Amino acid sequence: MSLPRVFVDFHNADEQGRLRLNCIGSIEDLAHQRDGLRNGQSLTLYSEDLEVDGIVEFSEEEKIWVTVIDWDQIREVEELALQCST
Repeated sequence: MSLPRVFVDFHNADEQGRLRLNCIGSIEDLAHQRDGLRNGQSLTLYSEDLEVDGIVEFSEEEKIWVTVIDWDQIREVEELALQCST
């Protein structure tokens, strides 16, 4: 079973290295999810040609949802157009 995919800006990390889920692309992707976010939820985060799996947390400091990722596990993915042509 694949994880829900949510757009992120890999340059939008907090001081702890967690990716914030507050950019327009993240908000749009989350709006299409049936369930709301919850602590401990797993997501696949993506941005153009990069993706990584992460765990959702609520940042009490910033009052927003963030994801904990392993920065060494970011992987490059082929563009969707290339995947569809094979």
